[in-house]
Amino acid sequence: MDPWNSAQEDVVPCTLCKTSMAPMYCEVCHTHLCKDCVEKHLSDSSKVHNVVSLKQYLTTLNYPKCRKHPIKQCEVHCEQCNIPICAQCISGEHFGHKPVDIFQNFDIKKEVIQKELEELEKSIYPKYKEIASKIPVQKADLSKNSQKLTTAIDKQGEVWHREIDTIITNLKSNVKKMESKHLVILNKQEDEITHTISKITQTITELKRLLNSKDVCLVFEYKSRIAEFRKMPPKLKVSLPYFRPQKIHTDQLIERFGSLSALSFTTEKQDYSMPPLGAESSLPDRLLMDVPRVITAIGIGYVDLFGVSCLNDTEVWTCGSDNMMKLYNLQGERVESIQTKSGNNPTDIAVTRSGDLVYTDRDDRTVNIVKNTQIQTVIRLQGWRPYGVCSTSSGDLLVVMDSDDKQTKVVCYSGSKEKQSIQYDDKGQPLYSSGAMKYISENRNLDICVSDFGAGAVVVVNQAGKLQFTYTGPPSTTQGSFYPLGITTDSQGRILTTDSTYINDRILILDQDGQFLRYIDNCDSQDLWGLCVDTRDNLFVAECDRGKVKKIQYYM
Repeated sequence: MDPWNSAQEDVVPCTLCKTSMAPMYCEVCHTHLCKDCVEKHLSDSSKVHNVVSLKQYLTTLNYPKCRKHPIKQCEVHCEQCNIPICAQCISGEHFGHKPVDIFQNFDIKKEVIQKELEELEKSIYPKYKEIASKIPVQKADLSKNSQKLTTAIDKQGEVWHREIDTIITNLKSNVKKMESKHLVILNKQEDEITHTISKITQTITELKRLLNSKDVCLVFEYKSRIAEFRKMPPKLKVSLPYFRPQKIHTDQLIERFGSLSALSFTTEKQDYSMPPLGAESSLPDRLLMDVPRVITAIGIGYVDLFGVSCLNDTEVWTCGSDNMMKLYNLQGERVESIQTKSGNNPTDIAVTRSGDLVYTDRDDRTVNIVKNTQIQTVIRLQGWRPYGVCSTSSGDLLVVMDSDDKQTKVVCYSGSKEKQSIQYDDKGQPLYSSGAMKYISENRNLDICVSDFGAGAVVVVNQAGKLQFTYTGPPSTTQGSFYPLGITTDSQGRILTTDSTYINDRILILDQDGQFLRYIDNCDSQDLWGLCVDTRDNLFVAECDRGKVKKIQYYM
């Protein structure tokens, strides 16, 4: 069959004007052209065009042989089966399918290839070259950073050596001072005793002389000094100083000396398109204060104070050992009080984005919301008891709960409707310990952070419920020495949690990848429990036994 006839020249429209038939074809641009549009097409000087007659072009095409009928050429393309077929196939097994002229399909494929070539040459290849050009710079930065770290470690080592040398010098100086002081006392006592011994020796000589004397007057003139000598000098009791070396605990030394953050790699998707509307821009990193400071302390008056949640930058909701939830301003004045619906103590509290108070009632198995002082029960559980609660950036509620048969899970609710349940890791193992206290917070990257007191861990999963990391203490701890209670996150994606035991009363700051950054342990805080931050990243911490809420600044 003649390719020209199979192409049906009279039905191929001009690519440019789309009205006239196209007897001409540009082999470079893969464009059908009518005679009137040829000159216009050639005026584009960005390419070297090669316009030939369509008939001439078709005679150069190598039409594929039919798979079923090897002596036949495939003049059409079966769209349904996506294969080239011959005329005999159309009436055979491809009967009823939609055939398309293979030449037209060939042009379409060429257009796709042309676009891919342009994208590769103009966009993808330059981007790869750009990425490749940055790697030597990154290597140089890596070397500089390693040198900087090494210098910083050496400098810290020098500081420690100076401190240790100073300590040793001071200890030796104290030894010398104590020796000198003791020596003065011993010398004084020695002089006194030597003087007394001299007098005793003289007296002995005199008494012997009197015993051998026949001079009655001389004997009667003798005055006894025995009472004087019987008074022995006070016995000097001395407790000699000793040096008690402290056992070196390597973990504590590492914590106090300083630690390296872990090396992490993130693969950033190369996307040169405009971000969608509403996409959150990254915030610049803020510097943590070396020594955080207490801005104010509010006496709440609870016997036991457990929860604190910011309504705004000047007012905080609190809950404790009674059935009242109380709103205080920063002057310590009570603004409002709400009694729980059941009369039970609230287990945990949170504030929604719209400013409503949410609380969990463990004994009543409910999650409740307060709107205009009216309490609505939004979730009533069967077989489960709620513990920690938080409001998400999307307006949902996250509730961590445990069951009557010792299971624990996190559930996301939209209103009263359950959207998601998170309970196990990829290997089918429980993410959280059974029983014990647990609190919850959503990070700005939408990670879900749970403080698991029973496990001595902070467990973080992503929005899909996939385990990101389990943090068990900074940077290495003795087993059983980390007991997190309250947990919150700030605008930098950092995670703050209390470590409340009889030994530790401190707040830990982690980055969003679970790397320990530092403690807040200088603010004279005791029996720490609930945590929250305001919009300016000021930290509010509940001191359980003291019944106080402290506002702490920890960013510069």
